[in-house]
Amino acid sequence: MSTTLPDPGADPGGDPGSDLPRGPVDEPLVIEDWDRGFEELEEADGVARRGARQPRRPREFTTEDMTTLMGCAISAFCLNWLLFARLSEGVGWFGFILCTYLAFLVLFGVATTDRLGRLVAADRIMTVLVTTVAVVLLIPLVWLISYIVIRGVPALRASFFAHDQSGVTPVMDSTAGGGAHAIVGTIEQVALALLWSLPLGLGAAVFLNETRSKWRRPVRIFVDAMSGLPSIIAGLFIFAVLILPLAKTSSLFGFNGFMASLALAMIMLPTVTRTVEVVLRLVPDGLREASLALGASRARTTWSVVFPTARTGMTTAVVLGIARIVGETAPLLFTAFGYDLLNTNAFDSPQESLPLFVYRNIRKPDVSAIDRGFAGALVLMLIVLMLFALARFIGRDRSQRRNRRVDRVPRPEVAMPAPGAPILRKSRT
Repeated sequence: MSTTLPDPGADPGGDPGSDLPRGPVDEPLVIEDWDRGFEELEEADGVARRGARQPRRPREFTTEDMTTLMGCAISAFCLNWLLFARLSEGVGWFGFILCTYLAFLVLFGVATTDRLGRLVAADRIMTVLVTTVAVVLLIPLVWLISYIVIRGVPALRASFFAHDQSGVTPVMDSTAGGGAHAIVGTIEQVALALLWSLPLGLGAAVFLNETRSKWRRPVRIFVDAMSGLPSIIAGLFIFAVLILPLAKTSSLFGFNGFMASLALAMIMLPTVTRTVEVVLRLVPDGLREASLALGASRARTTWSVVFPTARTGMTTAVVLGIARIVGETAPLLFTAFGYDLLNTNAFDSPQESLPLFVYRNIRKPDVSAIDRGFAGALVLMLIVLMLFALARFIGRDRSQRRNRRVDRVPRPEVAMPAPGAPILRKSRT
């Protein structure tokens, strides 16, 4: 049974259906008609939503996307195989791979555009391009690391870190002797280079970022020029300026670890300077302005405000500078010269290092010496990897960790007054 809707403004004593809204046949609308109309609208809205594309994030990569990618790759391979292997005289493997990849990009772009639209298709194609470049760059790196590990592990023993090459002959096995003298030489030379370059690098970075001198531009150009300086030029400079004219008068200026550290410091200096300068730029200017407003000098502000704020980044810069010079060989050929025995005095007599140890053993004709060279290369590679891992660890983002610590702090509970208890208010005097 249907019920009519009365008009609130109609006369109660008049005709109850005279002022009701009329339908297409001039009949009063009933509740069933309203319900039917709402149901039709909801059904039409559901059909429209099912027909429209659902919103999705551009980074989402579903199973359907993977299926489309694999199908496009197989189609591109079959198409190029048909063109180059059956319908033509063929092409080289590089041309075949390049044409197959280009055809795959075209097919994948067309299929994704038809499914998801141009915006998502452009994102998918760029994702494929970036992934391809990463894989192409990763393959030689993995190949190189694997080759060094495979060749170096058989000759690497615990004695490698405790013995030098004293008494080792070409007929002995690759596990005879060790590289302790090279490891000690590398540590001493890098430590001395850090001692020379760190104060100069910090001073140059502070001068470039914290002062307003007119000499900043020439100094920055000089630092940029030193960044692109070949490492062998640094070794030749020390050899020509210090070793050749002064070696006869003093053993300090002969072939030794001290001369090698000077050459390494020239290579490390621009790396530390540029990295520390970038880190100092990240310090908010408000901290400097607050310190200056309190009456502190610029030197005091830099030492007590800027340096503590940028301490993490400066440590990362030092680690990156060490990783930059620890594997240098060319400047050591003209400065340290190399030595098969342990020499702990870096200021007297030639001294070995890991890069020189690898270089000199790889060039020898006997297989055992070559294996020792690969063992030294493996140790050097591990040292560089540990330095870069240390730099990433020091420079990691600590903001999330601080936020988690703040979230773990218990909030004080506020005692709520009992129902009906009087609320005490402070009187205003």
